[in-house]
Amino acid sequence: MKTGLSVLCVVLLYITASPHTYAAFGGVSARNAVLMEQESGRVLYAKQEHDSELIASITKIMTALLASESGKMKDTVTITNTMVRTEGSSIYLKPGQKVKLEDLVYGLMLRSGNDAAQSIAEYVGGSMEGFVYMMNEKAQEIGMKDTHFSNPSGLDGDGNHYSSAYDMALLTRYAMNNEQFRQITGTKTYRSESWDYPWRNKHKLVTGMYEYATGGKTGFTKKAGRTLVTTASKDGMNLIVVTLQASSDWNDHMYLFDKAFEDYEMTTIMNQGGIGDVEKGPYRQHVYLKNAFKYPLTEAEKDKVTVDIQLDKKTDKQSGGDMVGKAMFYLDGQPIGERNVFYSKKKIFSSSGSFWGNFKEVFSSMLGVTYDG
Repeated sequence: MKTGLSVLCVVLLYITASPHTYAAFGGVSARNAVLMEQESGRVLYAKQEHDSELIASITKIMTALLASESGKMKDTVTITNTMVRTEGSSIYLKPGQKVKLEDLVYGLMLRSGNDAAQSIAEYVGGSMEGFVYMMNEKAQEIGMKDTHFSNPSGLDGDGNHYSSAYDMALLTRYAMNNEQFRQITGTKTYRSESWDYPWRNKHKLVTGMYEYATGGKTGFTKKAGRTLVTTASKDGMNLIVVTLQASSDWNDHMYLFDKAFEDYEMTTIMNQGGIGDVEKGPYRQHVYLKNAFKYPLTEAEKDKVTVDIQLDKKTDKQSGGDMVGKAMFYLDGQPIGERNVFYSKKKIFSSSGSFWGNFKEVFSSMLGVTYDG
């Protein structure tokens, strides 16, 4: 049951950014494309983003993710005859060879080895069928609604292997939260004990063509055309671009990144810490956020952001750390996210004004260092 205590606030933001209109994006060669901000998941540009298409080797993002989540990355895999019987790009595995799973994942992501994909699938999934089942289960968990996997490498196969630009952005967003995956996808060169030469990443943007690139995966088959995923970071904003069937994909990605970095800024709408705008009632100086809320905004959008803080009815049974409500965020009246609001028995002094509570102040007050009474 909610009390009448609801604080609707227009957020005052003091960060500057360049003017933006959505129509400013243009000239993208890809048939399908998505530009997504990683933290919020906000789509900044889209073109036929939900169409299910052939995706080629960007499939290997899912394969690498499942290997990274398996807990087996330091295991040694004995290569079998079936593991090397795959067409297309290869890292030239041989039957009987013993290779760490981690090395196979580097070979998968940097060199796009289809034999590495087959080996990972059989080892992590127990069989090809078992691994494909894992791929589709993970896709469902992530929310990939326009996707079905039938192999770990991205070969066109039976025509039942497809995804969309949007779904691949969702997958990449999820995968970039995995530390091992993030390290591998951003590696420029890698030397394994199993090979006497280093592997160089095929992704040109990562190896030096674009200074802000942090990772990604290339893909190509005759039917799918050129497919590409790239991540990039600048000034605290992390972006994902996915293109399918693009005649000029390197340029598409650099263009979309540059436009987003120019037009948007990752803006802190509410900081961690005490919520100073609850000025009346029993929750005054007793509520806080554990996590800040940030969102990519243009300069023109900043005066269109509002926050609605809704708090439960106060009871005598509430303990420090209890969740007592939500802060809900809107852009031009449309919901863009929310954060849980927590209760502190000790008073929290928020000295930094509207929506700029300081986390250190809250942390100290919870420890009993700075509080009333």
